[in-house]
Amino acid sequence: MAASYLPSIEDTEPELTTRHTRIQITTRKRRVTSLRKPARIQEAIDFWSFAGGAANVVMQLGWPEVAYGVMESKVESGALTKHPWKRARTTGQYLAVAILGTDEEKAAFREAVNSAHRHVKSDANSPVKYNAFNRELQMWVAACLFVGIEDMHLLLHGIMTDEEAEEFYQSAKTLGTTLQVPDEMWPATRKDFDRYWNLGCQRIVIDDTTCDFLNDLVDLKMINPLIRLPFVNLLRFLTIGSLPPIYRDQLGLEWTEDDRRRFQHLFTFVSVVNKFLPKSIRFGGSRMLMRDLRRRMKHDKAII
Repeated sequence: MAASYLPSIEDTEPELTTRHTRIQITTRKRRVTSLRKPARIQEAIDFWSFAGGAANVVMQLGWPEVAYGVMESKVESGALTKHPWKRARTTGQYLAVAILGTDEEKAAFREAVNSAHRHVKSDANSPVKYNAFNRELQMWVAACLFVGIEDMHLLLHGIMTDEEAEEFYQSAKTLGTTLQVPDEMWPATRKDFDRYWNLGCQRIVIDDTTCDFLNDLVDLKMINPLIRLPFVNLLRFLTIGSLPPIYRDQLGLEWTEDDRRRFQHLFTFVSVVNKFLPKSIRFGGSRMLMRDLRRRMKHDKAII
């Protein structure tokens, strides 16, 4: 019988609150962006939605089963530390196809991911038991992806009303259902999701091995120094700023109130710049990833 990692969200009151589990965003809704299309996740995957990409991987690896599944992965071609650019491409492509893809494209990507996941399971030497096909683990990863995209959307466009937040959330279900997460596992409402997220964050355990791995990820040490060094300070700032307090605390990362204000001011500037950018630029990355996927499918090439 598959392991069950979380209690029922209907019957359990989380000990943590969003003060511990989400970054603090106080940005008011901006008039320069409020005339854009509505609060749906399809409108939130411009290139700035990937600004917290490294932080999102850290968040996913907060659950020990996901962390050791990545650190011990026998799928060398997709190893994060050995092939960071390929891993970034496949993760970005998953987001694009889950949000923008057709049923056929989602099915093709699902099968490609399943082929890799068949080899991701614990052995007798693993400190925790895991299996990449476990639906609860996939739900956690999908939840992290949702939180990351929603945070970037709020930073760029400002805080949503309750109705907008609900619409945005309901449009994001395919982040999980594109893989093995069934509809009924995705929390029914935005409020239910907050309970799920806070309960999930209570499972975050970052041991010494994982801490070293994740701190290297925060510093992007898997990237060639010639590429990394000119941007490392900005990327580290974006990564730490995108991490919820519970992660910063467990990783020993400093983040002050002044840092938080600078982080929000950066996105205020970006939101103004975005006003003058055409869609072809803002959404160019996601469209390019979808074109690449369609080319791979057409020519029967490996998708991941």
